[in-house]
Amino acid sequence: MTDASRNRERYTTDPSQSYQSVQSGGCGQEPLLELRGICKSFGPNQVLDHVDLTIYRGESVAIIGPSGTGKSTILRIIAGLLPADAGEIYVAGQRRDGLIEDAVDPVGIGMVFQQAALFDSLTVRENVGFLLYQHSKLSARQIHQIVANVLDMVGLPGTGERYPAELSGGMRKRVSFARAIVSNPDNPQDRPALLLYDEPTAGLDPIASTVIEDLIRDIQSSNGCSSYLIVTHQDSTIRRTANRVIFLHRGRIQWSGPVEAIDETDNPFVRQFFSGQVQGPIQLAP
Repeated sequence: MTDASRNRERYTTDPSQSYQSVQSGGCGQEPLLELRGICKSFGPNQVLDHVDLTIYRGESVAIIGPSGTGKSTILRIIAGLLPADAGEIYVAGQRRDGLIEDAVDPVGIGMVFQQAALFDSLTVRENVGFLLYQHSKLSARQIHQIVANVLDMVGLPGTGERYPAELSGGMRKRVSFARAIVSNPDNPQDRPALLLYDEPTAGLDPIASTVIEDLIRDIQSSNGCSSYLIVTHQDSTIRRTANRVIFLHRGRIQWSGPVEAIDETDNPFVRQFFSGQVQGPIQLAP
């Protein structure tokens, strides 16, 4: 192994080490999110085992690993939708206690769910503007204009009066993106500082996946030093959207490194995952 490889492995194989992606230059080194010793179990099954993770402003991070290893659970805990059993969460330096309904985070956090999670009985406009209709003092005309602007941003102009059932899978995903962007009813022009994507390209054809991948990058570039975490199994989505990759297995971070290192690392988890080999440290549950 060369000296350069040794240096790269020194920081990419230490699961407790955090570093700022080189792609987030100009956004400073202030942590946007910190998870310290996060644990979560469902009955006898421990899903997360003392996970430490730091996300900096401007970072684009993919969480990968086999199914059932806690990736989506991490997103739900970060979003404040699910409580951790142990550990601490800090958002913009402030400790969060409880769920998001108990206290508003100091920065906006939006989440795009794997199945889009739209209300079938509501129009696209009503889905995207749901928080504004429920919790803001804006007029219907103002909400209509805000929603129209966001739909245009995600490439769906003129779809506000259609229903989810009338849309393709890729279009429904983009509607869920628009809804996640409109996350602050008090100031709807604010954009989330952190977006969480749970399998955003699952079930989509390659062309639709490319559209979604481009959109993820476009949303970040239009929002200054915002960050995002993306859970995905798709190779193209990992390579096209992430600057840093975290490999999670059996509730622990087994590897963390820049996306460029996934083809060069000797980490056995990463090598098995991308090769698709049955033999290796990743064993499927019986």
